[in-house]
Amino acid sequence: MLKSVRSLPIRREGVLLGLLLALLLWVSGTNLGVWESRSAGSLYHDFLDVTNPQNGGNNEQWRVRLPWHTKSKRVPQTNVVYHAPGWTIFDNLYVLNGTVYVVTDEPETVPSRETMTSTGIKVENGVEAVKARLPTDREMRIISTEEAGKLFGPTIEVIDGTTWLVNDPPQFITHYYHWSAELFFGFWRTYSSLDPTIPATGRTPLPSLRRVWFAHTDSDHWRDYAHMNEWVLRSTFPSLTSEYLNDWNERAELGRPFILDRVIFSDRAAAMHGEGFLGTGRFAAEAFELPGSQHWWSTIRNNVIKFAGLDEDIHAGITDSPVITYISRQEWGRRMLRKEDHERLVKELYALRDEHGYEVNIVSMDKLSRVEQIRLAARTTIMMGVHGNGLTSLVWMKPSARTTVIEFFYPGGFAHDYEYTARSLGMTYNGFWDNKTFTSTELPRVAYPEGFQGNSIPVDGSAVAKLCRERLNIKSE
Repeated sequence: MLKSVRSLPIRREGVLLGLLLALLLWVSGTNLGVWESRSAGSLYHDFLDVTNPQNGGNNEQWRVRLPWHTKSKRVPQTNVVYHAPGWTIFDNLYVLNGTVYVVTDEPETVPSRETMTSTGIKVENGVEAVKARLPTDREMRIISTEEAGKLFGPTIEVIDGTTWLVNDPPQFITHYYHWSAELFFGFWRTYSSLDPTIPATGRTPLPSLRRVWFAHTDSDHWRDYAHMNEWVLRSTFPSLTSEYLNDWNERAELGRPFILDRVIFSDRAAAMHGEGFLGTGRFAAEAFELPGSQHWWSTIRNNVIKFAGLDEDIHAGITDSPVITYISRQEWGRRMLRKEDHERLVKELYALRDEHGYEVNIVSMDKLSRVEQIRLAARTTIMMGVHGNGLTSLVWMKPSARTTVIEFFYPGGFAHDYEYTARSLGMTYNGFWDNKTFTSTELPRVAYPEGFQGNSIPVDGSAVAKLCRERLNIKSE
């Protein structure tokens, strides 16, 4: 009787199997997207000998506590990885008693303190208010490694991974626009500067944000009234933990020093010292001085819309059926079009629908759920409306040759908010004063004339429809 015999692999098959295994391991470690998280960075490689742990071989103690090297007295120095006013990426940043410490033996390489941090108080106008925001040794100190060794003692607690430290009061945070199109917008533009090759898919090996610390804001005062802020943050970083003012104070009261592995440090008052802010009034503007990919925002946009149940390729470009979305404020009671102009605009847009087959949506954003808002914006080719919070959803549109944002102002009025946001994402922008239009290449000065906030804003619906036809007739990228 013949027995079943399983032959051993020949040498060539063994080699091929080994190569296949190596390839699988390589693929699994690359192109992981925003979810992939790293262990602590240079601290572990340069300052912790995890292969020879002490304390009875307890690796956990080495993970959370760093002793200075006994012989060399080596103290990890703070590295300013990237910096623009208001936006700084630090490695090895220290915190003790509520004060941030930059430890370096080359203080001349550190940016000026007022461009990194502030006292974190409310931003108000006036010379005295500006002085009150300037940081002191209570907010941040720059010290040598020798001073650090004496000040911090023989050990320090390690906070590993990536931390976003928000040094702002809740003044602007509790607003959908200022969160999604300024603070979070600037945060990701800063962090993504570490990967200037992000593709349109948004895939990046950057470690996921581990935690966010609101040093001057409590847990009840970072959310907006529409609850969009938490949607944006939690859909992008589901594993994120948050700490607030009380937590910051609790850590300070412990009287123990902490070293943070990597920190994205943001501060609106510090950004106000930069030329980008002075030119636009936009907090995020300074972050755009850093390196970056053309597709830097795609990571956030794709994660948010997928969380809302859409594919990231929705409205992939000029081959899709165009979608026009008019965000109406006619029931808002403030900053509205003249009734007859609103009705004429709606009539003109529906005529485009009937003549060309475009999808036309006339919506009040406050009447839609968060999922509905995000899904609609993600599908939209042309978004229009009176200057207002509803236009914030333009950040979920997919840039293409035809993607356009149209904003209506009272004649003579202008604000950079949505023009700057659209331009930063590579979208075409058109502002309207009745029948006169202007683009990002030739903008009026910022102005808030009488009538800017009123309910008699004029717009020529036929001029708007004409512009829509021109934008949607573009045939190539």
